[in-house]
Amino acid sequence: MTSHAELQLLYRDDDLLVIDKPPGLLVHRTGLDAHETDTVLERLRHQLGADLPAGLGPAHRLDKGTSGLLVLACHADAARALGAAFDEGAVTKRYLALVRGWPAETIDLDHPLARDPELPSTGQVQLPARTLFQRLARVEWPFAVDGRHPTSRYALVEARPLSGRRHQIRRHLKQLAHPIVGDATHGKGPHNRAVAAWLGIGRLWLHAAALALPHPADGRPMHFEALPGPDWQALRAHGPWQDDPPPRGA
Repeated sequence: MTSHAELQLLYRDDDLLVIDKPPGLLVHRTGLDAHETDTVLERLRHQLGADLPAGLGPAHRLDKGTSGLLVLACHADAARALGAAFDEGAVTKRYLALVRGWPAETIDLDHPLARDPELPSTGQVQLPARTLFQRLARVEWPFAVDGRHPTSRYALVEARPLSGRRHQIRRHLKQLAHPIVGDATHGKGPHNRAVAAWLGIGRLWLHAAALALPHPADGRPMHFEALPGPDWQALRAHGPWQDDPPPRGA
């Protein structure tokens, strides 16, 4: 059964578990997607059986459509320590995204976000939010989405959120007018549909590629990476891509 498909375990000890989450999989059951029973936690119950830690739970959020690194705490003490690390900015994250248009080579966006992205921003508390973006590559594909242009432009970008607001990368890219392709909430439907048809792949093009944090038991630095999966290889095969030079000093 699909719900029993094994997840890739990247790291495991008595305190934490790190997996490479496939796109389209919920982390846990939610009222927003009540009909969906296939989740990370359900798959891990089947996969680990009697070895499943009794207190296992996600240490941070990862949207259903996003692929890549997910850290889970194995017990309450680890959950508290990891939660504090995220709250105090002791965790660094790097994401890969496919966006509409060609953004500037580097962008440092420091723009507050409303607490709840599901509600209108007006009247909500605005929380500080900052994301660094680096353009990695550009492509121009031979199909029209906007009637004014015979072709459509897209780019691969690296995103480094320096704060942890919900949907931060997705919302910041929307504010920049370079929404993530496949983002049904903050993106552009015509582009989402056109790219899905062109590639033969429909998904949210956002991948959690790298994460560094202090170990919840002793604080030692831990670093994890999850390579982009086959979808991303197929994406790069639909060229020709113009690769941008690496950041200065890299």
